[in-house]
Amino acid sequence: MANIRIERLHPDLGARITGVDLTRDLDDAMVETVREAVDAYSFVVFPDQRMDDAAQLTLTKRFGEPEPSHVAKGEGKLEYFGTIGNVQPDGTVLGNSHKKTIFLTGNNMWHSDASFKETPAFLSIMCAYETPAEGGATLFASTRSTYERLSPERKAEVDPLIVIHDYVYSRSKVAPDAVSPQLAATLPPVRHRLVRRNPRTGAPNLFIGSHAKAIEGWSDAKSRALLDELVEEAVGEAHVYAHRWQPGEVVFWDNRCLLHRGAGYDADKYRRYMRQTRTRGEGPTLGE
Repeated sequence: MANIRIERLHPDLGARITGVDLTRDLDDAMVETVREAVDAYSFVVFPDQRMDDAAQLTLTKRFGEPEPSHVAKGEGKLEYFGTIGNVQPDGTVLGNSHKKTIFLTGNNMWHSDASFKETPAFLSIMCAYETPAEGGATLFASTRSTYERLSPERKAEVDPLIVIHDYVYSRSKVAPDAVSPQLAATLPPVRHRLVRRNPRTGAPNLFIGSHAKAIEGWSDAKSRALLDELVEEAVGEAHVYAHRWQPGEVVFWDNRCLLHRGAGYDADKYRRYMRQTRTRGEGPTLGE
């Protein structure tokens, strides 16, 4: 514990933590230290980690119930990992024009992972193995800080609102047929609170992003005006942290209070291989 060092990355979010070996069997005190860092900074990066899938899944289980991949589930498979990048299991590389690469450009919209599930994700855990020399950053913005910046009148307006999140809605922006009927059937629209609170600290935040389709009881036009306005406020240049990935990094981020998006890279020129797991949230947001 005495060897841990924490370096702030951005006024709104983010910290780099050294002095922790995530491949070791973390005791309860260390798990609590990491949880406290997530509550405080929302995004924490641990450099120089020697990970593999087995170690990552063990690590994920120390912080919650692993969340199955919705894409694999739609294909009738149980899988806890997602690959972010263009490197395939056999080592081959997919270029810019491949349909899988195009599908992943949906991650270039501001979003919160798995907000389209009735119980949305809590943590995303990403292990970086191969990263592009140019491009490939991921941008993050705090919706906790966004909520703090709202006027008292706007807070009073948004506090009671319910928002419909819809995976098919968001992925259809990439391509009309981006989601198969089989996958769509497993992911119906869900209802979430627009304002959530951290159960450990009570801190409020907005729950928005590309999966947020409409506000319950509002017209489509009125819904989009407010939801787009809130995202625009969240992702102003001064409030965005750009993380430029390095091999060996392990990153935790809190999907309850962060938006993120990929900045894109040239998949014809560079290799990118990162593995992501997630932990399931505590329950539906309507019960928070």
